[in-house]
Amino acid sequence: HLWVADLAHPEPMQWTRGKSVDRLPRWSPDGRRIAFLSNRPSPENDGEKDAAKTRLWILDARGGEPWPVTKGKRAPRNYAWLDNQTIVFIAQEDPSLYEQERKKKKDTSRVVEDAEHEPPVRLFQVNVRNGDVKRITRNRDWIETFAVSPRGDLAVTVHQKSLSFEYDQKVLPETYLVDLATGTSTRLFEGRRLLVRNIQWTLDGRGFYFVAPYTTHPRYFQATIDRLYYYDVERKRLQEVDLGWPNGLSWGGYRVVRDGFFALLADGLRYKPARYVRRGEGWRRAFLKGEHVRHMFGFDAGRDGSVLVYEYSTPSQPTQWYRARVRKNRLENPVQITRLNPGFADKPMPRVEILQWKGARGDTVEGLLYYPADYEPGRRYPLILMIHGGPTGVDLDAWSLGWPRPIPLLLQEGVFVLRVNYHGSGNYGLEWAESIGEGKYYELEVPDLMNGVDAVIAKGLADPDRIATMGWSNGAILSTALVTRSHRFKAASVGAGDVEWISDWANVDFGAAFDNYYFGASPLEDPQRYLQKSPFFRLPEVTTPTIIFTGTEDRNVPPSQSWSHYRALQQAGKTPVRFLLFPGEPHGLRKYVHQYRKLEEELRWFRRYLLGKEEEANEAVREDSPLDRLRQLQKAARVDGRYGVRDHDRLIPETVLYHGIRIGRFEVTRAQYRAFQTDYTYP
Repeated sequence: HLWVADLAHPEPMQWTRGKSVDRLPRWSPDGRRIAFLSNRPSPENDGEKDAAKTRLWILDARGGEPWPVTKGKRAPRNYAWLDNQTIVFIAQEDPSLYEQERKKKKDTSRVVEDAEHEPPVRLFQVNVRNGDVKRITRNRDWIETFAVSPRGDLAVTVHQKSLSFEYDQKVLPETYLVDLATGTSTRLFEGRRLLVRNIQWTLDGRGFYFVAPYTTHPRYFQATIDRLYYYDVERKRLQEVDLGWPNGLSWGGYRVVRDGFFALLADGLRYKPARYVRRGEGWRRAFLKGEHVRHMFGFDAGRDGSVLVYEYSTPSQPTQWYRARVRKNRLENPVQITRLNPGFADKPMPRVEILQWKGARGDTVEGLLYYPADYEPGRRYPLILMIHGGPTGVDLDAWSLGWPRPIPLLLQEGVFVLRVNYHGSGNYGLEWAESIGEGKYYELEVPDLMNGVDAVIAKGLADPDRIATMGWSNGAILSTALVTRSHRFKAASVGAGDVEWISDWANVDFGAAFDNYYFGASPLEDPQRYLQKSPFFRLPEVTTPTIIFTGTEDRNVPPSQSWSHYRALQQAGKTPVRFLLFPGEPHGLRKYVHQYRKLEEELRWFRRYLLGKEEEANEAVREDSPLDRLRQLQKAARVDGRYGVRDHDRLIPETVLYHGIRIGRFEVTRAQYRAFQTDYTYP
């Protein structure tokens, strides 16, 4: 849903409702309208039965119902306001005769990477008043991102030239400057290895900035840092912006303002906010100051740079958005402008400690240690290692909660949770990210993780006999590696993780790019290396009870990997194993019911095999049914067949101990309670 917050009087107001998903809202230049993408049903009189499910909608900021402005059979992928009456968007062309004929025949077969018949993605413009659409470009390739200049005369477009680029990264995308009046395109940066993204024009329209990943590898963009570039359109001059920061930009990115830009720089567990002011041919940097700057993880800026709105959180403080004035590079008078997740207010917040220890190669490794909800000093608790994906993901010093990482639910079970930024993680610079490439995959991460567990044990916090591991994607890959190399883990939860790399190479959308880079060769070139790296052949020795999850439509880690994992453990028969398939799900679970089931199963697994306290569920009896109440009654204390306990030769109600006092408990019928409380009613 769309919400609007007045920055002068912060009290967010919900503007859309219903079951639809409304996303990507953008104000018109005059601030009178909001455009957004939505899958909401079209009006009854729209007459466009075959229109794409997701369409571009307009909402008048003064009130009234939103209305759709696109009617094509393909959904817009991205869009931008050109002026107050016109929007530019990218979308695939409507179905060709070839596609229409196949549809008539109900032919659902698909040719893989069929560039000849893959409809091009082009640039269009639409009039928001009458819905008239005009095609701007006639390219035969696929535009994947674009940015319109403030003057409305030009656009930068990035074109995918190969349908297999994600797989092998052979043919790089190309960047063009498009004249929006004529549709004429001029290619930019020819001969440069630049994957252009996050394009932002200067406010005067004379040039634009963009982000591009940088790596020392001559071909694959797997382990990278983000660099920032500036292109002067009038002078036709490309320039890398000297950020003065070796780790590059964070995923929080940058925002252009009148005199330069603000940026969040990559800084390990956090982002480091900075302001860059244009001075001649360069930029002058100043780090931002203020009470919130250590925990800013997303932001936007006013045009003149005097106001920031930003996302603030810590591991113990859930995310909220704030507004602050910027004076002399200091955030002043921060005001909270959202009230997200009010239900969290009365819930216990995690206690978190940042740890450092020596990992592989003697390097310092950082991690976040979350304390059990019932923590008592001097007592040892179970420990769960929660491993992030990527491998260039990163665990930040920020609030983190979701179905892949149900941290508070685990803490209230009475366990420590350890999250580790192992070698290969992002946000720590290029050398750290590239350290596990070229055949070193597994070799640095596993010691980092093992040493992290040992560090928590050495502090007298974790019970060495009750250790578990969990993760999704690369977190599952590393969890599997751990349990094949050690018997110390009492339980494991792995989602969408590889166990056998030869088949992975051909069955993943980015198989060659990932595997060739991290293993240093393809399986065609070095099959023995792939056999040695694959945990599959060590699975028969695993003794860790393992629960496995995967989506049937996963193209990042094939579901066949989870099948192999399950069958190997099942056939070896040395440990319990459970395998859950989620129909129709891609790499990340999308349906709420599937996310919930994953949490239920995972928590039950850890309770049983790590904590030893899970009871078998009785699936034949509905909870709180009359039969269930009778079953519960069977557990009540009895003496000679009568309910109660004996006290000095007298039968009294069953008691419980409360602060040194024994209190009797017994049932009261509704009729009895009605006699006591006369205004009580019951059916």
